[in-house]
This record gives sequence, C-alpha cells and structure tokens, in this order.
Amino acid sequence: MKLKKRTRKTVLRLQLSTNIAFFLKNPQQLVAGFFIPTIMQYLESVRAIMKISGNEIRPGNIIEYQGKLWTAVKTEHTQPGKGGAYMQVELKCLTDGTKLNERFRSAESVERVHLDQIPFQYLYAEGNDLVFMDQTTFEQINLARSFVGDAAAYLQDNMIVELCMYEGRPISARLPDTVVLTITEADPVVKGQTATSSFKPAVLENGVRIMVPPHIESGTKVVVRTADGTYVERAKD
Repeated sequence: MKLKKRTRKTVLRLQLSTNIAFFLKNPQQLVAGFFIPTIMQYLESVRAIMKISGNEIRPGNIIEYQGKLWTAVKTEHTQPGKGGAYMQVELKCLTDGTKLNERFRSAESVERVHLDQIPFQYLYAEGNDLVFMDQTTFEQINLARSFVGDAAAYLQDNMIVELCMYEGRPISARLPDTVVLTITEADPVVKGQTATSSFKPAVLENGVRIMVPPHIESGTKVVVRTADGTYVERAKD
C-alpha cells in the first residue's frame, strides 16, 4: 500500500514537471483550468501523507502502518536501562477496530495521514445499505450498515453524521454523541428500589435494550449515548 501511494505521488510529480516544461515552451497555451488542478492535486497528496519519527507520535494521530490506517489511542515514552528510548503506542485500526501495541524508536519513521472530516446527512435505509448525502455537494453515497456498526441503530432521519474520508474513501462514521429516544417498554418499579445505583431493563423505540434508573417508565424520553448505547439522563422537556 505504501508503494502504491509513492507511485501516485511520483506520477503527479512527473505530470507537474511535464506540464511546467510544456507551458514554458508554449506560454500561449497556458490555461489555468488545465494547469492549476495538477498543482492542487500534487499539493493535496503531499499534505495528506507526511512522515514523522516514531517518538513524534501523539494520541489522536492517524498513521499508516502495515498497510492499514490506525489511530494512536495511547502513547508512552520509555527510556530503558539499556538500549535507546522508544515510544510505546497503542493503536486502533480505523477499518476493523482491532488493537495493536507497538514500539517505535526515534530512528523509525511512519506516515502520518490527514483525514478529511465531512458532514453528511443521513437520508434513509435501503436494504442493508444506508444512504447519506454530502452537505456541500449534495452527492449521495451508500454505505453498508456494517460500516457504521452498532451505532446504526441510533441513526435518525436527517441526522448529521461526520464521515472521515481518506483520498475520497470513507474510513469511519461518527454520529452525534447523544440522541433522544422514547422508552417503549420498562419493567415496573419495585417497591423500595429507589437507589440511584440500581437499574432495570427497558426497551427503546428503536428496539435496543437498555438499562435505566427505577423511576423511568414507558413513554419517557431519555438521552442515550450513541457510542455504547448507555443511558445518560432523562430528556428535558
């Protein structure tokens, strides 16, 4: 995958050099609409991929490693008694969620990747696909329900979802942190069960089961965290 990216950058660089040489010899043929996009393509490719040393990795950085895109979850600089210092990094794959713990030394370099975060509007479900619309271009894309994962259960009509894009390809989807949903089923309150630490099972309007405080009854609107489906609080009127 790294070889592919270097080839793409090399092709853009050669294309840019060829165009510059051509227009230097034929200035009358210079057309901004033809020449400028090539420059922008090259600059975009350089901006999207930047090498950093292993000890420069920080939490939140997106890097390309072993042919995949990873986000750095935790980093710890370690100076052992013998040998050189290294950065212990906990990585999480952006595509399949797998985790990896790796050591990176300062002499090693990795490719830090820039992701474009673009707001999309959720429109509707179509079979096993979910249809979203770019808020800027109004273009529609279909994503597999599995791409969004368990959070797909909390999608609501016209909800704005942030898609992380890499070279025009969706890498991950992020819903709003919380949503408001109605409880459709809830176990009755047990007499004497008033402690805030005790919860009971309930069912949300989207069919997802959730644990709620004893005082929450059927028909109550509650705030739910989309990342893990946990109860946050009773919705304010």
